[in-house]
Amino acid sequence: MQNVMEQLFSQLIQALGEDVTREGLVDTPRRAAAAFRFLNSGYNQRLERVLNNAVFEADTEDMVIVKDIELYSLCEHHLLPFIGKCHVAYLPKGKVIGLSKVARIVEMYARRLQIQERLTKQIADAIQTAINPAGVAVVIEAKHLCMMMRGVEKQNSVMTTSSMLGLFRKQISTRSEFLNLINR
Repeated sequence: MQNVMEQLFSQLIQALGEDVTREGLVDTPRRAAAAFRFLNSGYNQRLERVLNNAVFEADTEDMVIVKDIELYSLCEHHLLPFIGKCHVAYLPKGKVIGLSKVARIVEMYARRLQIQERLTKQIADAIQTAINPAGVAVVIEAKHLCMMMRGVEKQNSVMTTSSMLGLFRKQISTRSEFLNLINR
């Protein structure tokens, strides 16, 4: 597969009218293939392995928030990056997740060809699956290069998506507390 991807990048560069034997481009197909594999490495990960047994019993029901988790993903429509931050909260019901695992869940789903709407829901569903909390909330704010570099070319637009499960969906006071805390 490695060779196939390198060959495809070589063909793509040639289709642009470039000379792949030119000094600056000789290693580009190899580097581009490696970068593309890394940017899509989430396909090779599974929730159970990402969690790595970092689910712990906890006698708390208070909101847990991890905010400003950087994320980098590729738009599945144009293969251009979208870059932003993710805020995740959950209401424990006997179990909590290791702090770094929340960021790793975000990374696992972001490192795939994505649309932001699906990414937001996948993260929320993964937290729900992992510990079955009383509620999960995920908000993503991102800038999409497919909208900034081409098409409408709007530089300052930010897309915001949210997924609210359980008490975050049912109780406006819980949802409001989360939204107020992430906007501080």
